[in-house]
Amino acid sequence: MDFKKSHAPRNTTTLNLADLDAPTGNIYETVAILSKRAVQIGEDIRQELSEKLEEFNVHTESLEEIFENKEQIELSKFYENLPKGTLMAIQEWLEGKVYFRRPEQEGDREESPL
Repeated sequence: MDFKKSHAPRNTTTLNLADLDAPTGNIYETVAILSKRAVQIGEDIRQELSEKLEEFNVHTESLEEIFENKEQIELSKFYENLPKGTLMAIQEWLEGKVYFRRPEQEGDREESPL
C-alpha cells in the first residue's frame, strides 16, 4: 500500500455517522471493521519503516554514520507525519476501498442446495 498518496487528513475531523454506517447499516459493525483495518495499516507502516531502517544498521562507527543518521532522522520524521492508521482506515472506508464480509452469510450460501 502506498501511504504517501493517502488523502486522509492529518488531524481528526467531524464526520456524519450516516455516511460511516451506510455500507453496513450498523455503526458498531462499522467501528469493528475500521478498527481491524487500522491495525492492518499500522502493522504495514511499522513493517515498511523497519525494513527501511534496517538499511541504516552499521556495526562499526565511522564519520559516514553521522550523515546516515540525518537520513534516518528524515525518514523517521516522514513516517511520524503520516496520518494515523485510524484516519487512513476511515478515508479508505469513505472511498469504498475496504473489503469486508460477513461469515454468517457465507455459511448460508455454502449450505444452500444447487
